[in-house]
Amino acid sequence: MPADVSKRLGRITSWKSHGDGLTAETAEGHLQIRFYTDRIVRLTIGKTLPFEASPYAVVAHPQPVQVKVTEKPGHLELRSSKLVVRLERDPVRFSFLTAEEEILNEEVPGLGTSWIGEQVTSYRTLQEGERFIGLGEKTGPLDRRGHGYQHWNTDAYSYSPGQDPLYCSTPFYIGIHHRRQYGIYLDNTHKTFFNFGASNNRFSSFSADAGDLNYYFIQGDSVAELIEGYTHLTGRMPLPPKWSLGYQQCRYSYYPDYEVRTIAKTFRDKKIPADAIVLDIHYMDKYKIFTWDNVHFPDPKGLIDYLKSLNFEVVVMCDPGIKAEEGYEPYDDGKAKDVFVKYPDGEYYSGQVWPGWCHFPDFTHPDVRKWWAEKLAAYSALGINGYWNDMNEIATWGNMLPENIEFHHEGEKATARKARNIYGMQMARSTYEGARQLLGGKRPFNLSRSGFSGIQRYAAVWTGDNVSYDDHMMLGIRMVNSMGVAGIAFAGYDVGGFTGDTSVKLFARWITLGAFSPFFRGHTMVNSLDAEPWSFGEEVENISRNFIRLRYQLMPYLYSVFHEATRTGMPVQRTLAITHTHDARVYQSQYHNQYFFGPSFLIAPVVSHQAYAKIFLPGGDWYSLYDGTRHAGNCETIVESPLHRLPVFIAAGSIIPMQPPVEHTGEQPGELHLHVYSGGMKTTFDYYEDDGSTFRHEAGEYHLRRMTHESKTLILDPAEGTYQPVFNSVKLVLHGDASVRRFMVNGKPVEAQTRTSSFFLPLERYDPINEPDSMGEETVVEATFPYSNEAIKITW
Repeated sequence: MPADVSKRLGRITSWKSHGDGLTAETAEGHLQIRFYTDRIVRLTIGKTLPFEASPYAVVAHPQPVQVKVTEKPGHLELRSSKLVVRLERDPVRFSFLTAEEEILNEEVPGLGTSWIGEQVTSYRTLQEGERFIGLGEKTGPLDRRGHGYQHWNTDAYSYSPGQDPLYCSTPFYIGIHHRRQYGIYLDNTHKTFFNFGASNNRFSSFSADAGDLNYYFIQGDSVAELIEGYTHLTGRMPLPPKWSLGYQQCRYSYYPDYEVRTIAKTFRDKKIPADAIVLDIHYMDKYKIFTWDNVHFPDPKGLIDYLKSLNFEVVVMCDPGIKAEEGYEPYDDGKAKDVFVKYPDGEYYSGQVWPGWCHFPDFTHPDVRKWWAEKLAAYSALGINGYWNDMNEIATWGNMLPENIEFHHEGEKATARKARNIYGMQMARSTYEGARQLLGGKRPFNLSRSGFSGIQRYAAVWTGDNVSYDDHMMLGIRMVNSMGVAGIAFAGYDVGGFTGDTSVKLFARWITLGAFSPFFRGHTMVNSLDAEPWSFGEEVENISRNFIRLRYQLMPYLYSVFHEATRTGMPVQRTLAITHTHDARVYQSQYHNQYFFGPSFLIAPVVSHQAYAKIFLPGGDWYSLYDGTRHAGNCETIVESPLHRLPVFIAAGSIIPMQPPVEHTGEQPGELHLHVYSGGMKTTFDYYEDDGSTFRHEAGEYHLRRMTHESKTLILDPAEGTYQPVFNSVKLVLHGDASVRRFMVNGKPVEAQTRTSSFFLPLERYDPINEPDSMGEETVVEATFPYSNEAIKITW
């Protein structure tokens, strides 16, 4: 039969059950089914044995699962307490059902699993009304139905709103239909393809250019459970240093050193909070990593010490290309230790990038990862705690990486066809593991442009070289929402856009949105207009200060939400599809950009020129962030959206831990503000605190307590952990019930104070004739009492 003819897996010729699944031979190949939990099952299908090793993405091991394997007429059935896998025998076809035997997903009769040459594909029946979400960093709408995508990490400079592929590959998606949902993760690092009914009305499919069809099917009673299952497999992010959650300022590039000093000093003079200055490629000597430009940065240690005296951390660009230049120590040492990627004949691969012709470390080799860590000591010795892994797709001029170059691949040897998609992740791994080893117990901040499933274990990810216009701003929102579904909780975009000159209105809108993004960085490219928060006039400076300042007031809430991501994989920025999965309005183009920031804030993104917006309020009541107006939910409504008031709402019943305004995360304000919003259903929030900078929380030095609000009662459970909190008092701020005159705290009365409040500073009067617009204010009720680790019960 010709190689380009589709060939199915065929009939089962023999099979054998084992404790958690089965193995089988077919007319054309081999398959294995193995349950990892009662909700997660792994299927591996290949032409030959042994199956290929896949050592990078999945860190979970199979747990003991009771699996009943039954032989029935025409098929085999594997059943756990949550999931049924039905395996038709002639020809092989897979179906996945709930424990109640409702169809979740099934292969198409007549197509099943098939090969065309090396490419292997599973064809899936399109269920009535089925929607698809996920795949991480992808353009397009929230609902992927009718679209197709490929995973092939690519340097996508100034990508268009429909361009594919981009920088990062996370081949995990969720199917939704008939009030049910399921997840599929394809663990194959070759180029892969996903078709969700694009150009056909018969099937969805997922394919790999080569290798085994190795995938995990996940059952969940909610989308949140599916994300939890996927991150159980691929791992969850570690707690980042708290400073990395603050505002970071970057451009390509700040130089010479006195410009860097001026930028930092201006933030402090203008009282605009910030925590990091990011140095792009021009800090280096002729773009060579691990060096400094001696003309523009003659005293790196002095510069970094000065920035630290202003409470700024420094993040430095790290590119993988090592210039092929005799006398350049990393090159000479790299050759001596044979760390670079090679052609099959043993010659080092050379690709042209910023420094010129470069060799590239083989990060799939454990010894090379250790070598990279040794080189990072040049940075850590200066006090640098932040690293930015860029150009790691691998990006080279020409954008045509040879597919025949070879990688160690943990001793298995692989070409770029298999290793390209995981190169960036392994660079990020090398940087994270090296920095953690070098920083003496401090947490590093690590950022990567490229990655694969599991990248969240090593780095935050940003959306690359975005462009300064409204549609790209909105695209960035959807991409970060989607990256959260794919396990990347620490994600963001360049505020203002990297390429092009942002307008006054666009920057104002983008900075307000960025304040509600997991990763918050302003950045722009070389030869563009200045794009710092004060570069667009007094009004935008005031707007920027207000929203960055709010970000810092929210740090206790935000840090707690990040801690949740480390425990469950739940993203920080959450598409409405996670909690309102089966509401069709969530997927409409006018609402699909909306998201939750943590559990309580509803953000409705609006383009820069739009003064009014139609938004969707999900079920329940919602309070305006600005004036406390209460809105009934489960409706579509028109709201004002001036530049200084992005539509933001807080769910009734919410508990929002906050703090007084600070200029950087190192400030310790001493008082915890608990904002409680009246009404709603019973609400819980897990408040978390630790030192924000070390790994001592892993040894129990943390402060964790559950807070519960229900029917005019707030209960703070006894705190867990040995860390002593930085707050010594609590200010309870009650929204939505101005009639309260007294609180009872553990049975003792505490008098309440009624006052007018706002989260924002008034806008300054920049027009001598007209009064400035109002940021809004509301009437709240407050009381202050001591904070302790013991249980606290407050009633009103």
